[in-house]
Amino acid sequence: MDRLVAIAVSRRYLMVGLLAVVIIGGLIAFKQLNIEAYPDPTPPMVDIVTQSPGLSSEEIERYITIPIETQVSGIKNLRTMRTISLYGLSDVKLQFSFDYTYDEALQQVLNRLSQLAPLLGNVQPTISPVSPIGEIYRYRLAGPPNYSVLDLKTLQDWVLQRRFRAVPGVIDVTGWGGRTKTYELEVDFNKLIAYGLTLPQLLQAVSNSNINVGGNTVNIGAQSAVVRGVGLIRSIDNLANTMVSQSGGNPVLVKDIATVTVGEKPRLGIAGMNQDDDIVQGTVLMRRGEQSSPTIARVEALVASINNSSILPPGVRIERIYDRKDLIDITTATVLHNMVAGILLIVLLQWIFLGDLRSALIVGATIPFALFFAVIILVLRGESANLLSVGAIDFGLIVDATVIMVEAIFRRLTQTTALSEAEQSHISTETAMGMKSHAILSAAADVSRSIFFAAAIIIAAFLPLFTLSGVEGNIFGPMARTYAYALAGGLLATFTITPALSVIILPSHIHETETWIMAFLHRLYVPVLNRAVDNRKLVMAGAIGLVVMTVVFGRLLGLEFLPKLEEGNLWIRATLPPTISLQEGNAYVNEMRKMIRSFPEVESVVSQHGRPDDGTDAAGFFNAEFFAPLKPVSEWPDTHDKEELTGRLLAKLQDKFPGVEFNFSQYLQDNVSEAVSGVKGENSIKLFGNDLQALTDTANKIKSVLATVQGITDLAVFTSLGQPTVQIDIDRAKAARYGLAPGDINATIKVAIGGDSAGDLYEPGSDRHFPIIVRLAPEYRKSAEAIQNLRIGAAGPNGTITQIPLSEVASINLVSGAAYIYREQQERY
Repeated sequence: MDRLVAIAVSRRYLMVGLLAVVIIGGLIAFKQLNIEAYPDPTPPMVDIVTQSPGLSSEEIERYITIPIETQVSGIKNLRTMRTISLYGLSDVKLQFSFDYTYDEALQQVLNRLSQLAPLLGNVQPTISPVSPIGEIYRYRLAGPPNYSVLDLKTLQDWVLQRRFRAVPGVIDVTGWGGRTKTYELEVDFNKLIAYGLTLPQLLQAVSNSNINVGGNTVNIGAQSAVVRGVGLIRSIDNLANTMVSQSGGNPVLVKDIATVTVGEKPRLGIAGMNQDDDIVQGTVLMRRGEQSSPTIARVEALVASINNSSILPPGVRIERIYDRKDLIDITTATVLHNMVAGILLIVLLQWIFLGDLRSALIVGATIPFALFFAVIILVLRGESANLLSVGAIDFGLIVDATVIMVEAIFRRLTQTTALSEAEQSHISTETAMGMKSHAILSAAADVSRSIFFAAAIIIAAFLPLFTLSGVEGNIFGPMARTYAYALAGGLLATFTITPALSVIILPSHIHETETWIMAFLHRLYVPVLNRAVDNRKLVMAGAIGLVVMTVVFGRLLGLEFLPKLEEGNLWIRATLPPTISLQEGNAYVNEMRKMIRSFPEVESVVSQHGRPDDGTDAAGFFNAEFFAPLKPVSEWPDTHDKEELTGRLLAKLQDKFPGVEFNFSQYLQDNVSEAVSGVKGENSIKLFGNDLQALTDTANKIKSVLATVQGITDLAVFTSLGQPTVQIDIDRAKAARYGLAPGDINATIKVAIGGDSAGDLYEPGSDRHFPIIVRLAPEYRKSAEAIQNLRIGAAGPNGTITQIPLSEVASINLVSGAAYIYREQQERY
């Protein structure tokens, strides 16, 4: 190190140039540095989503969830398997150890799924694109008053989704709210019976009339012509005039027995914002492992391009709700603020204690050098920074070595002989500079070993961070590496920049003066030191007592699984009664959203009720979530305390909506906590067993006990039971008398009540296509009594169709079933 210091002193202006290069290069690198607001601490997790519209949670568990569990259960490095079965949706989450990357885990899952036997209804499992910190941009699609949410949802699905998926770094877009377009045949059951037809016959007839075929090729002269049979339905008129059968030599058309309309799929979720009760929302999802800042920039550029072009119809535009850039900007501003404040504070303290401003400035120069040195290394290595990794850097540790070096140089220069003006006139500038350089080199030689010893202690303290693995390693690993880069930069500055600046800035002789604060502290410290030496046994006993007290009281400290990051928003979850319908629950959700928006601290509120159409959020109609970005704290009129704001919000909501359970969190924090623990909350207790009723009863007993524990808030039990179910039990003996199999009856039930697809209608002039749904008109399926009067077509011996009332071959009862079925490691909980 002595040689390095000698080089720095002899080439001092080169070292100043190095300082300038690092600062300028660091500023350039800082603009290129990808800053994540929050590290992704979760292990590789693959989420398998399978939708089967119409099936209850029990059937979903039996026919979809359990077969998938069985198929993937033996994958290497699989640590946890959590599943949720609910109406129409199976969600299987597979959490792997860190021995696999996400891509490796995904490939293993895809290999197993390729060998999966066909599931009920030939439904296909898909891989969810959602990740804990993958949601980077939220928007709503707004249009003129004559645009319905069905029109906007069509644009979202067929225009925007494709364009966002093409953005580098984006894996998918999740749509929330709106109505999904269909073409519906609302069948008049009386007319169907009058023509002697059945619903399965109608479904088959429409399917057969909606197909194109190829007939190979035909040679026409010297050319080969492709034979193409065109039979696709291209409009509502085509569909209405499709022949179903013949009656008395006359064709029976679809329009004779059904009304053809533009309809919509049954809604699974509704989104609202501020005063708008029904909006179309999109969430852009970033691919795992991609960098947030450049991906967000590309998404914003695409949004601006779409809004300024004719891609969308006139008056329709994308309106930003939220993007991660807000939080990243706050993170960046925090880092820069900490750096500036750290430099000023250290310079001020050094000035106060040494009484020399120039020495203090030399110490302060180490901070930007070390920080920008770390930034350059991060960019060169392709690593990202976050608030935990950069904001947690202790500038005191970074400049510790520089302080030792500067104080040694300062003291050595105070010991040099002060030359008079006459003596200085007889000494050349080079000789004077050589004398000062020699003093600086001597000072550096005196403390170089001490500096390395101090640095070794700091490094030893941080070594455990480098050995962390799993979730802890993902959280604190980036911080440890950034600290190492900054510490290396600080040591480099200590042995190069500091001696060079000392030669240039400091005079050949410094007159040491004791500052008033040092004199004051000296007067306090000397008597205390003397008493401590005289009563050393008592002092040692007191020190041991403090250590013991630290161990005892340390066990009483509260612990957090993940460090808190103030995101500047609220994520509020409301749990409605488990049996509530989407339409009834949405009226309450709209009131809740407007109540939250009425608080002046809240900037806007977006509500999400139910679940999205793609099934990426496994939730029922009882689940409502509110995303509420907050205004800057300086603009809050009543309080600057977020906890107080949360308490006021909770009290007002509970007073207005008794019986509804509310949970408060933050956007990213909620996603990460759920991904790590598998539940929507920070702490949870799981009960395992097959009897859902026994699990529910025991969970409620535990809740009543936990409610008495101080510090517990937002206590709730996830309700599994209580789902009203119209259960149709087929009497096999009675059905057999009419020559009906249970499958024949169930096929009619499925089409009549739930509806079934007879293919897609491809709209002319585009590649958009929408399902053709065959279903009874609402008046024939609106109640249990109407369902009892359904007719099942039974073929007679001469080919005639006899219509048998459903009540003759089955019993229809309203029973209570399971709304949710949770499983972990192939066992219910």
